[in-house]
This record gives sequence, structure tokens and C-alpha cells, in this order.
Amino acid sequence: MDGLPTALTREAFTLLAVTAGPIIGVLLLVGLVVGIFQAATHIQDPAVGFLPRLGVALLATWALGGWVLERYSHFLRHAFERMAS
Repeated sequence: MDGLPTALTREAFTLLAVTAGPIIGVLLLVGLVVGIFQAATHIQDPAVGFLPRLGVALLATWALGGWVLERYSHFLRHAFERMAS
């Protein structure tokens, strides 16, 4: 039984990385594009950098939200079953 918390913790961190990775990757890419745009045009308004990132974050969360929730619910169901046995 000592290995169960360690295994569940490892699986939880792996799941977190797998589900957050695509969203963070898209945000990094948009941040890079916006940063290059701001450097090329000398526009340093904070809204120019913030609004595209916010929009992409909301869009990515909306697009991938169902998949993320499915993965988390499957993990929690599996974890509770393993803890009960």
C-alpha cells in the first residue's frame, strides 16, 4: 500500500503535464508571435500583448476543455477504485 500514493502522485503530475501542455504550448507560440510583432512595430501598449493571449487562452480552454475534463474524470474514477481495493 505504500506505493499507491507515490504511483497516484506520479500519474497525477503526468496527467497535468499532458493536459496543460497543449494549452501552454499554444500560449507560448502566440506570445512569441505577439512579441515579434511588438518589436517590429515598436508598439509597446500592454493591451496589444494581453488581449491576443487572453483570447487564445479562452479559445484553447473552450476547444480542449471537454478532453481535459474527460481525462481528469477518468483519472479520478481510476484513483478511487484503486484506493478502495
